[in-house]
Amino acid sequence: MKIITTPDPRLREKSTKVGVIDDEVLKIIEKMRKLSLDWEKDHPHELSAAMAAPQMGVLKRIIIVRDDMEDKSKAEFTALINPEVIKTDGKIETDFEGCLSVPFVYGKVPRASKVKIKALLEDGTEVRVKADGQLARILQHEIDHLNGILFIDHIRDKKDAFYKMDDNGDLIPVDYEKEILGNTELWGDE
Repeated sequence: MKIITTPDPRLREKSTKVGVIDDEVLKIIEKMRKLSLDWEKDHPHELSAAMAAPQMGVLKRIIIVRDDMEDKSKAEFTALINPEVIKTDGKIETDFEGCLSVPFVYGKVPRASKVKIKALLEDGTEVRVKADGQLARILQHEIDHLNGILFIDHIRDKKDAFYKMDDNGDLIPVDYEKEILGNTELWGDE
């Protein structure tokens, strides 16, 4: 399995709920963890913070979220099965996002600064998670994947909203008309 990228149509499909957490589901989670870390090895300036099952072409409501976003050497992920947003709160804050499935493009995305979700852990335990800041943003981003939504869909003001990473790991603005709109690898042949 590999990480699929835009314009693969599976990224635009809604995922189905997991009925039973069986060996197949646990294998999917392990493959997600492996793919996330493999991706990270090829991207020295980036951290694989999270991933959704649709990003490997599996249309099931499963996400993984890295346990420690500050230390790249700590590579543990928590799986959340059938996650759903119960409530968003706080201010709408705009910050940078990137995505394993939208290569080489970053954007300023508005999101709620606080979120409350419910989900199942791998052992079937139901959890409720209150998150703010970066974790709230990551959870919203990944749950969007389960509904066929990409971060680029949230960007309304296209001018001055898109970036790419240079060889030093710095984000630099790109021309929306030239580098984003005309990019058939990103949007397909629309």
